[in-house]
Amino acid sequence: MAKRDFAFGKENFILIVVAIAVIAIGFVLMSGGGSADPSGFNPEIFSTRRIVVAPVVTVIGFGLMIVGILKNSKGKEVAE
Repeated sequence: MAKRDFAFGKENFILIVVAIAVIAIGFVLMSGGGSADPSGFNPEIFSTRRIVVAPVVTVIGFGLMIVGILKNSKGKEVAE
């Protein structure tokens, strides 16, 4: 059987899957904290987890996604 010529190597796919997982974790950290009383104010929306940690985790995930896409596979040579 002929080897298929994929655009990405195994390392690229692993990085992309890890990036998707990190992005999902960031969005989960941003969610939640509904109020039992809809007319009341819930100060939990301004927690450090939601306004600092979750966006940083999400940006790291997007950075990993860029690295996963742009990383050159070891077996592939760049055509000139």
